[in-house]
Amino acid sequence: MARGFRLAALLRLRHAQQDQAGAALAAAGDRMREAADARLRARRTLADAPATVTDAATLSAVAASRASTRGMLVELDAVAEQRRSDLEAAQATYATARRAALGLEKLEVRHAAEVAADDLRAEQVVLDEIATTRRPGAEGDR
Repeated sequence: MARGFRLAALLRLRHAQQDQAGAALAAAGDRMREAADARLRARRTLADAPATVTDAATLSAVAASRASTRGMLVELDAVAEQRRSDLEAAQATYATARRAALGLEKLEVRHAAEVAADDLRAEQVVLDEIATTRRPGAEGDR
């Protein structure tokens, strides 16, 4: 009878942790892309210039808009840097969870190979016993 892998529950836990870390990594990647997209939109807004400035009021409005956009860019740069840091932390957490699961997966594979080898040895012993057992009525009994 094959014995079960004693660390199976721990392996399931490690896989759950890996899945959770993978989901966090994906979410961090999405947030990073969103921040990069927001920065790109702000830069495009800053690069867009009105077709014509006809008076001082329009010039003041353009200057205020550009100053506001530059301030927003500084804030978006800080957000992007924080999200980049969060992404790196999520990558490290995922890598750690993957290594923990991988070690147990290797143990599970080794255990399965040992169990299979034990089963084959036991089967061979039974076959050898059957082959060497004399049966009544066989030709060699006369």
